[in-house]
Amino acid sequence: MKRAAMAVLSFTLAAAVFAPAWAQTAKYPERAIRLISPFPPGGTVDVNARILAPAVTKSLGQQVVVDNRSGASGIIGTTEAARAKPDGYTLLINTTPMVTNPAMYSKVPYHALKDFEAISILSSTPSFLSVHPSVPAKTVGELIKLAKARPGALNYGGAGIGTNPHIAGELFNHLAKTNIVAVQFKGGGPALIGAISGEVSIAFSGLAGAVGFVQSGRLRALGVTSLKPAAALPGVPTIAASGLPGYEFVAWFVLAAPKGTPREIIALLNDHFRKAMANPDTIKRLQADGIDIIGSTPEQAAATLEADLKKYATLIRERGMKAD
Repeated sequence: MKRAAMAVLSFTLAAAVFAPAWAQTAKYPERAIRLISPFPPGGTVDVNARILAPAVTKSLGQQVVVDNRSGASGIIGTTEAARAKPDGYTLLINTTPMVTNPAMYSKVPYHALKDFEAISILSSTPSFLSVHPSVPAKTVGELIKLAKARPGALNYGGAGIGTNPHIAGELFNHLAKTNIVAVQFKGGGPALIGAISGEVSIAFSGLAGAVGFVQSGRLRALGVTSLKPAAALPGVPTIAASGLPGYEFVAWFVLAAPKGTPREIIALLNDHFRKAMANPDTIKRLQADGIDIIGSTPEQAAATLEADLKKYATLIRERGMKAD
């Protein structure tokens, strides 16, 4: 009888302890959700966030507010998200620098795996290599020859140390054995403007927001970074097929929450973001910007982060890419 009474008491105490948490999860969300984008407006991370936010707002019944917290190759915004209360009201959308920064900087105040709960790899997109019209190269092969003939004279725009354009550019240098110099801007949008204005001669841009400048003749597209051509750039070959075999770079966009966010909230967010990406209008808008929908599970997202953490550490080491 004593043992039975103790068991009942233990169960009652446990229920009392966990009841508030379960109640909070059941009522979630009760207010607006902040989605931190750690890069300036105009880049592919921001484009993903602003296309998805209205659809998720409609699905969840609470507003999803995109908050650009840019700086230090995404470190400022990512760190702010890592330190936020793990209650589901602060989320992060990020891309490759989330896993490349730790290999580039001697001190990064977050860990991509230990400080975050991965919710989903939302989407992915290739980038494309383009040149300012003043550059006398019409193909990838011609650009490689020009770069080798003029080592250190050509430059490309990066969005910060370890960002997608920087990784794409250094992978190109690594495989082509060229020395095209990176000029770092404060995000993908400013880097794109730098290429359009002629401040830099070469760009490795995400398709989102940049294709229009090819269509208007302000940039000349030479190759797509994926292993298959992009529908948004008809007639533009892949870099691998047009002068640099083995080249491939595709950026993913991950949704994450601070470590310790309840699993029930992670599952609920995964479900609502995937539903939002199944919305015909959302699909149309993402595809128009050359963004491929993925909508992975939390487990698949975590596996992607872990795999690329190792993959890009090797490239960074071999290219000597250090920020400090």
